[in-house]
Amino acid sequence: MERYSQGDEAAFAELYDAIAPRLLGFLRKNTRDGGAAEDLMQETLLQMHRARGSFIPGAPVRPWAFAIARRLMIDGARRRSLERRLFSDAPAEDWMTYEPTAAMATADELLHARRLERRVQQRLDALPEAHRTAYQLLQQEGLSLKAAAEVLGTSVTAVKLRAHRAYKALRAVLRDVGEAS
Repeated sequence: MERYSQGDEAAFAELYDAIAPRLLGFLRKNTRDGGAAEDLMQETLLQMHRARGSFIPGAPVRPWAFAIARRLMIDGARRRSLERRLFSDAPAEDWMTYEPTAAMATADELLHARRLERRVQQRLDALPEAHRTAYQLLQQEGLSLKAAAEVLGTSVTAVKLRAHRAYKALRAVLRDVGEAS
């Protein structure tokens, strides 16, 4: 990134190869839409290109890229929410639902898995944004506490606390489902 920020256009290919797979994975997990993830990836790279002159030499690139991608996702979600409220009388369909499949699962097992997934996803969606994002960066993206703290612009202790609260909320859902079974 340092070379690219200083005008070496060939360095972009190396930068892309280094960050694109994890960044795209992060975006796919959060949008659950391959096309939207690719669009956000391109927007993220465009924002990085536009801001390359302000890149601080020696600063880690991945947290910066993830922070840009995260902000673009949030902005897009806000924009879609506003558009749905303005242009639709009926509630919008939940385009983000994920349908799990099982090769040999019985109908009851499939139904249970779908209900559990729905409950966990609802609880995850209901978490404060800071807790949800900390959980996603640590558990879904595999970032270290330090890298997650850099992406979120906070301390490692704050990331630990946010993730702990997310884990606690998700464990409660699993415990409730276990007791109901």
